[in-house]
Amino acid sequence: MTSWRERVATIGLADTAAALATRHFTEVAAQHAAAFGPSDAVRAWWVPGRIEVLGKHTDYGGGRSLLCAVERGFHVIATPRDDAVVRIVDASTNAAITIPFQAGAEPRPGHWTDYPITVVRRVARDFPAARTGMNAVIRSSLPSAAGLSSSSAMVIACFLPLAAINHLRDLPAWSAIPDEDALAGYLGAMENGRAFATLPADRGVGTQGGSEDQTAILRAVPGQLLQYHFIPVTREEMVALPAAWQFVIGVSGVPAAKGGAVQARYNALAQEVASLLALWCRHTGRGDQSLFAALHSAPDATDRLTAMIDGDVGATDALRARLVQFSAETEVIIPEVTHRLRQGDVMGLRELVARSQSLAESTLGNQIPETVHLARCATELGAAAASAFGAGFGGSVWALVREAEVGAFVARWRDDYIARFPERRHRAEFFSSRPGPAATEL
Repeated sequence: MTSWRERVATIGLADTAAALATRHFTEVAAQHAAAFGPSDAVRAWWVPGRIEVLGKHTDYGGGRSLLCAVERGFHVIATPRDDAVVRIVDASTNAAITIPFQAGAEPRPGHWTDYPITVVRRVARDFPAARTGMNAVIRSSLPSAAGLSSSSAMVIACFLPLAAINHLRDLPAWSAIPDEDALAGYLGAMENGRAFATLPADRGVGTQGGSEDQTAILRAVPGQLLQYHFIPVTREEMVALPAAWQFVIGVSGVPAAKGGAVQARYNALAQEVASLLALWCRHTGRGDQSLFAALHSAPDATDRLTAMIDGDVGATDALRARLVQFSAETEVIIPEVTHRLRQGDVMGLRELVARSQSLAESTLGNQIPETVHLARCATELGAAAASAFGAGFGGSVWALVREAEVGAFVARWRDDYIARFPERRHRAEFFSSRPGPAATEL
């Protein structure tokens, strides 16, 4: 039988990340056998987290993101059952959930189990012919609620084995999902509860996000950064991260969980984009499906929308600022960063990325003292560029560092951060990663 080391080697992870994944798959496989017994039908999946290099709160407005996968993620072992029940065990905590494979599965808002429940409920509703349950054991090497998209990775880690076991791609309803980019859009809709193509809306998990996380996780290419825009999911460009550079991730230790009060603040930012689109459609009579589409409908569309904000008694200064942030991130910063990377001008990214970070602090209001300090300290210590990423309100910062300097940089960055925020010592984490591979079955 092929060893886990050999199977993990097919994923395309760097040596250190592959060693960690091998250890976790070995442990997960042993726990699956202990919990459910030996089986000839064992299957395994790797599902990474992601780095949002740029694209702060743009995807749900159809805007651009610059993305890659991180070399940490979910390790999944699954087997089919002979009944319509889904049983999932978290190998790191031994927590488990049993979900009836039916469209009426009861949600559990605010709890980690709501993510697999959402998957099971939506699959049962959208693919009524699918009723083969599964036994799955999962383990994540991603820091929880750290902005690395562990929640979307969990959704995908539940969906992929359930889809494979039930041969969803062979069912008529799959015609609504014509390719892998569309699959990312569907899984984004599964999480946010929206309709997708001919598949109607459902509850979701309560966060009105987009589909950049799912896109990065499913479509990543090792060593590459992907430039996408959304609604629908559309690849624009792919550019290599120069081989001499790596990302270093600084996890602040402040949870970025998209639940409770944070979920409300996240959704308020999404509502600002929805309000801008509604204002545009009301004044123009158009039916654009996203703010990105609206701004690309005419050369002067941004100026016209700005004038609409100024002339509308119900509009606010916050809407004008949000339009500036969205337009700058989508139309200026991301295309220019992609261009400079293509030219090999890594050091030329600093001012562009700093502008993105500044707009997050001043306009999105989703930064905290910890992430602000991490980003500024990283550049002071010599990083080419650094930025907070993800939903915000906690989470992580990436720094772009020369590979030969990573070890020394991590030590200095960590020491500075712990000295400034000693209360974060036990939850903060620092690690490096190249742009990693997409989700895959081993």
